[in-house]
Amino acid sequence: MNEIIIQLEEITPKEFFGPGNENIKLLKKHFPKLKIVARGNEIKAFGEEELLDEFSRKLKMLTKHFVKHKKLDENAIERVLTSNSSQDYNTTAKSGETIVHGVNGKLIKAQTANQRKLVELMRKNDMVFAIGPAGTGKTYTGVALAVKALKNKEVKRIILTRPAVEAGENLGFLPGDLKEKLDPYMQPLYDALRDMIAPEKLAQYIENGTIQIAPLAFMRGRTLDNAFVILDEGQNTTHAQMKMFLTRMGKNAKFLLTGDPGQIDLPRRTVSGLKEALLVLKDIDGIGMVFLDDKDVVRHKLVKAVIAAYRNIENIEA
Repeated sequence: MNEIIIQLEEITPKEFFGPGNENIKLLKKHFPKLKIVARGNEIKAFGEEELLDEFSRKLKMLTKHFVKHKKLDENAIERVLTSNSSQDYNTTAKSGETIVHGVNGKLIKAQTANQRKLVELMRKNDMVFAIGPAGTGKTYTGVALAVKALKNKEVKRIILTRPAVEAGENLGFLPGDLKEKLDPYMQPLYDALRDMIAPEKLAQYIENGTIQIAPLAFMRGRTLDNAFVILDEGQNTTHAQMKMFLTRMGKNAKFLLTGDPGQIDLPRRTVSGLKEALLVLKDIDGIGMVFLDDKDVVRHKLVKAVIAAYRNIENIEA
């Protein structure tokens, strides 16, 4: 049986191994055919030469990540272990430049290759579609870009909107005025803003209309000038709603449309305005499109597993 011994240099083994050797357990889970032993500042592995070579490469990538970021979490380990090469990992996992400085010194960055592509596309285009499953940072990255544009005085206002699919007649029984009825649908947008703008300032922006959060129906008849506009959950728009929204674009405006075609809540046989728009607009200059996937999931690691599991079912049903 072949053996390799890897010395951990410039690294505190206890921190690298994780609480209760959790990080080593993840390595063992990914390499079930290898016998892996971690003691002191050494990691030994026994097994077939080809697997040992791959293990050595992955471990080198993990140590580089640890030296650079001074930590090693489950998401980073998953990204390294599932990447095809060190080049793939470097273009997928490293953070981009800071988009905006958030509350309590939080640095808001694009964390994956496709998130950075979204940032770049918004820099080059006035309209961008960001498509992908839950947890890939589409909306969060977009809100960060909008806040940055506002702080840099590139736009005068931010407009965030979503189609309230469950609204309409079903809202009548809920207590409160229209804003109170609709706020639950807008909550993800509020959550992102609270990470990036101090509470007092955010309240002021909302009160004076610098930041507007409203259901898509409220966009009808408006011309949106000097604004960074985000349409979230675009997969739940109809043909008419999408066309209405796209034609609201005014001078000096940036439009970002996000959505997950796999989570459509429209009535059966109703065509998603987002799906249609991706086909109709794909060849127009000035419109960018980025498609995020499982590798861009930045929520809990189980989100990635859930997405993959449902995709398998959908593929079988198809």
